[in-house]
Amino acid sequence: MPQPRIPGRIPGDQLFFGRRKGRPLRAGMQALLDTRLPALAVPADVAGDPRGWFGRQMRAVWLEIGFGGGEHLAWQAAANPDVGIVGCEPFMNGVASLLRHLENDRLDNVRILADDARPLAAALPAGSLERIFVLHPDPWPKRRHHFRRLIQYASIARFHELLAPGGELRIATDDPGYLTWILARVTAHPGLRWTGARLADWHARPDDWPETRYEAKARSEGRDPVYMRFQKV
Repeated sequence: MPQPRIPGRIPGDQLFFGRRKGRPLRAGMQALLDTRLPALAVPADVAGDPRGWFGRQMRAVWLEIGFGGGEHLAWQAAANPDVGIVGCEPFMNGVASLLRHLENDRLDNVRILADDARPLAAALPAGSLERIFVLHPDPWPKRRHHFRRLIQYASIARFHELLAPGGELRIATDDPGYLTWILARVTAHPGLRWTGARLADWHARPDDWPETRYEAKARSEGRDPVYMRFQKV
C-alpha cells in the first residue's frame, strides 16, 4: 500500500511534476518547518480512522489537496474547531506559510502532508472524509500535459470512495479549459450530485469559502473563479 511522506522520504516522487521549493525562506519560516512540521505531520500509518490523528476526538475529518499559502485551510480550521483538517502541499514555501497561520491563530486541529496527496488518498480508509477541497489545481494547459492534471476519472472515483455518505467535494478553478475538463469527469460519476440550482451559482462564493491570495490575483488579472460543490449521494 502506498505510504504518505515521512521525514526524509518522498514516495511517488517520480509522479510529481510541480515545484517543491521557491525563493529561499526567511530564518523564522525555516524554523517553523524544522520545529513545527514534524509535530503536525500526517502519521506514517494512515490505515485507521484519521479522526485519531489530532490528539483529541474530532467530529469529522476534511482534506484539502494543494492548500497553496494555507489561507483557506487555516480559516476553515479556525471556523470549525471540532473538525480535523488534513492539508497536502508539496511546495515547501506554502507549507511554511500555513505553519505561520497555525502558530498565529494557535490552531491544533490541522495535520500536514508536505508532499503529493496521491499516496495518502490511496491509503485512507473509504468513507473516512466528510469534505474534500481541490481549490485551483494546476491546469496544465498544454494538451500533452493533460495527463498531469489532478482531476481525472480515476481520482474522482477515489474521492467518491473516500467521502462519507452526504460528504462534499469542493472544486475551484479560474481556467475555462480546465472547467470543461472537470465537469466532464465529475458529472460522469453517478454518485456525485452538483448542489447548485443555476449556472450563476458557480460564480457565487459561499460564505464559508474564504478568498485566497490566488483568487484575488486571478480576479485582478481578469480571470473569474468558478466554485463547484458536489455531494455524495
